Amino acid sequence: MSDAQATDRGKELQLEAVAVDVARLAAGHVRSRLGTARAADTKSSPTDIVTDTDLETERLIRHELKARSPGSSIVGEELDDQHGDGNVGWIVDPLDGTINFLYNLPVVSVSVAATVHGTVVAGAVTDVLLGETFSAARGRGARRDDVRIAVSGEHDLANSLIGTGFSYDAQRRAHEATVVSRILPAARDIRCFGSAALQLCWVACGRLDACYQQGLKVYDFAAGALIAIEAGAEVEQPSDNGHDLLLATTPRLLPTIRDIVAPSPVR
Repeated sequence: MSDAQATDRGKELQLEAVAVDVARLAAGHVRSRLGTARAADTKSSPTDIVTDTDLETERLIRHELKARSPGSSIVGEELDDQHGDGNVGWIVDPLDGTINFLYNLPVVSVSVAATVHGTVVAGAVTDVLLGETFSAARGRGARRDDVRIAVSGEHDLANSLIGTGFSYDAQRRAHEATVVSRILPAARDIRCFGSAALQLCWVACGRLDACYQQGLKVYDFAAGALIAIEAGAEVEQPSDNGHDLLLATTPRLLPTIRDIVAPSPVR
């Protein structure tokens, strides 16, 4: 390894550490607001809501990232993009699982990903209720609370537990229902947890064998996708296919699941 490569690897590990610290701090803030959620506004549809805690948490994350990584750019779910003068960027989802949070359901996460020259190189996802933090740095594997994790290795769809999620758009939901009707008979079972970031991490640690979802934004999956890849998953991001589809599976399952869930996407 050259000196430059060693420097890059060291920087990526430092960015992972920052992502972990900030995700844990933000998750603590969300945890302190459990049971107090109320809808502050709506976005793409009446069912796509934002709470005061979403906004508070993103402001907290941005404050911490600016202090720890001066000059960085920041892309987040709730607030305007911030453009820095350096080559480091951050992609953040302050509260992934807002509907769960509103209903006091226990699947909520915070996601923080780091980029260098636009490429995701590190990330962390913290489960607000369980307190687990999943993280990764490019080429260095994935971890749950600093312990290495790996995908399940399941290669038979009939024995696979699949995670998915649904759009806020009614037309897309109708299409998603037909997709579920195709894959449910072929799989062990399907789960919909309401947090794409956590579902990717659960593929990474073997709690799920695969997950798929259309219509996600980059802040939904930037950290989780890297964590899944580093744990050995095969991952297709929406930019990799013509279906606006995120797909993460154990090795050898991806073509089989893609053939079932990808045809005739809604535009």
